[in-house]
Amino acid sequence: EMAIHIGYVHAGWPGLLIAGIAFILPAFLISLALSWIYVRFGALPEAMALFYGINPVIMAIILVATYRLGKSALKGKTQILLGIAAFAAALLGVNEVLLLLAAGLAGILLYARPAWLQKRPPMAVFLPWLPFIFSMVKGSAWLDERLVQLGLFFLKVGALIFGSGMVLFAFIQRDVVDTLGWLSQQQLIDAIAVGQMTPGPVLSSATFIGYLVSGWEGAVVATIAVFLPSFIIIILIGPIIFRLRRSPVAQAFLKGVNAAVVALILVVSLALFRSAIVDGWTVMFLVVGLIA
Repeated sequence: EMAIHIGYVHAGWPGLLIAGIAFILPAFLISLALSWIYVRFGALPEAMALFYGINPVIMAIILVATYRLGKSALKGKTQILLGIAAFAAALLGVNEVLLLLAAGLAGILLYARPAWLQKRPPMAVFLPWLPFIFSMVKGSAWLDERLVQLGLFFLKVGALIFGSGMVLFAFIQRDVVDTLGWLSQQQLIDAIAVGQMTPGPVLSSATFIGYLVSGWEGAVVATIAVFLPSFIIIILIGPIIFRLRRSPVAQAFLKGVNAAVVALILVVSLALFRSAIVDGWTVMFLVVGLIA
């Protein structure tokens, strides 16, 4: 989003498109090449040994990134408690989308409670949305085409990533690995490794995942879908970014969401540890990676 916004500031709408595409394209092409190599040669002993050494170090990078994000996102007892509550909810299996939105609304109630809510219980703001949310979840059963599902899934991910691109893996863990069964746990860890190894945004992992699920068509669909919301968001909020920065409600919403982001990354890290840290050597790689 920052690259797209810089393009918009310096050259208007053409700059917005050129900056965004130029920033995304190298990572897409590199990830696509690595996807083909992985599918073609991933079962070779040399490739397995490569990921055996890389994956513990990737886990170290995730832990350090989460610690740094947590230091900036969890300021004060209220945000820490909100993060703990989000962590517990994620462990209990609460949907990530609902968790992020609920944390954002909780942030508004805690930090910038509107005057019209002063005389109402906090839950009053959630209740009217429940029938709508559940009807949306139930209404998605018709989506059987894999490419359509893949596109809609990454559209959702791209629209709801706040605070860190690593939240991508929390969504993938639940939907792509646990619910749909398109990837194994090991393939998810390898996708994270590819996203960290390549230049550009961590979201380039979407290209790798799309290729594993549906070949080059899946790679293209996943990449376009995950980055499209970034362009739309900048088109919508770019002109009003200065007003949003001064908005107490917007800042309060992000405080709540950022606490949930840290919680989601920690929960998915716990799940990934079981596959990445398997023996004494991987423990050593993890420790060395943390120190480095």
